[in-house]
Amino acid sequence: MAQPFTASVPHKLGREEATRRLQSGLTTVRDRFASHVEIVEERWTDGHLDFRVAVMGQHASGTLDVLDEAVNLSVELPFFLSMLANKAKDLVMKQGQILLEKK
Repeated sequence: MAQPFTASVPHKLGREEATRRLQSGLTTVRDRFASHVEIVEERWTDGHLDFRVAVMGQHASGTLDVLDEAVNLSVELPFFLSMLANKAKDLVMKQGQILLEKK
């Protein structure tokens, strides 16, 4: 395994609202990217998510922790996906900020 892919997205929503938006957002990801990303497992416990995904035949697992003022993501990626992850980090951060911006 390569180094874990990590990202932290600040927010001002509070833990409950941020969790609600993320749960809703995962439904959108599942629908929109079904041909590329399969969410194999998704287990929420309060503001903590354990998940496993399959992307291009590669499997990855990770956690998402929703805190009062930030969301922390950590994903253990196989080598092939880790090469793509650094390029995707800006996209993850941008989409996370859009999802969590206060409206």
